Amino acid sequence: MKRMLPNFLKLDALQRYFGIINQCTQSHFADSWENHNEVHALELAKKHTFKLAARLFVSLEDQEDIEKLSKPFCLVSAGTISLPIDFPGTPFNKAIKAANLIRKDLYKMIKQRKVDLADGNASPTQDMLSHMLLACDEDGTYLKESDIADTILGMLVAGFDTLSAELTFIVKYLGELPHIYDAVYKEQMEIVNSKAPGEPLKWEDLQKMKYSWNVAQEVLRMAPPVQGNFREALTDFVFNGFTIPKGWKLYWSANLTHMSADCFPEPEKFDPSRFEGKGPAPYTFIPFGGGPRMCPGNEYARVVTLVFIHHLVTRFKWEKVFPDEKTTVAPFPTPARGLPIRLYHHQK
Repeated sequence: MKRMLPNFLKLDALQRYFGIINQCTQSHFADSWENHNEVHALELAKKHTFKLAARLFVSLEDQEDIEKLSKPFCLVSAGTISLPIDFPGTPFNKAIKAANLIRKDLYKMIKQRKVDLADGNASPTQDMLSHMLLACDEDGTYLKESDIADTILGMLVAGFDTLSAELTFIVKYLGELPHIYDAVYKEQMEIVNSKAPGEPLKWEDLQKMKYSWNVAQEVLRMAPPVQGNFREALTDFVFNGFTIPKGWKLYWSANLTHMSADCFPEPEKFDPSRFEGKGPAPYTFIPFGGGPRMCPGNEYARVVTLVFIHHLVTRFKWEKVFPDEKTTVAPFPTPARGLPIRLYHHQK
């Protein structure tokens, strides 16, 4: 399954869905940001990333269906990193029940999609669901419905929490650092001014957003959505004078690595230039993990992030309503008040 999934998330596949990503992002800003003077960035980022993921992964477009599917995700997220106590009322127990409700809906979608594919009423390339139903390994074995449901559930959780956290903190840092905002705005307006009136953003434009992506990466360094993860030692080894036996569980920390002065000089300073040229040394910048188990959605996150930045900064400048708003981590970094911001619309 791990070999099949990346095919949907590779650059050539993402290029095919780029028009949908751009159109959904435009609609999001038109519906939820325009005609507002103040918004809560965290709430809107979650709304956008989940709606986009639902469209790309299972072709869900009806707003009522999207809201119904999204409601249990708060409980799943709260129980993702909690004490594994399966007792009524605990976050873990609530997460299990919520995940089972989501799987129930996903199973219905899977069964209906099988019928639609057989009848020619669905496209083999329309979304992740079709891709996973038709993909098989070298032995001709197809994925089980339970594996497909669990994979899509995991991807939707990632879209609901990790990507929305990244977009929220991009809004936070651009609102706090006017000189960074101005440089991003300049780069994005050069793209706008190179186009004919009404001409949409294109896949090739992403290659012109080098500084914007450096800024996004620095946000991921300063506030990694996933704080770390567990791995198992494959062999005995010594680290900093400590012997780690084979089979021991290890926790690698993105946050501690990113804030290490040995890896990043002046780690508290927001400095996108760290990512110019060859960038950081291998395995020092790890918001998506690293090695063979690196997150397969890293390119998807890059595309969604850059399209979001483009439509955000070309429409608005903003300031934080609460300049000293604190950040909590439970388990994802979250502005304590949801990051309310005051919008200033650019004159067209």
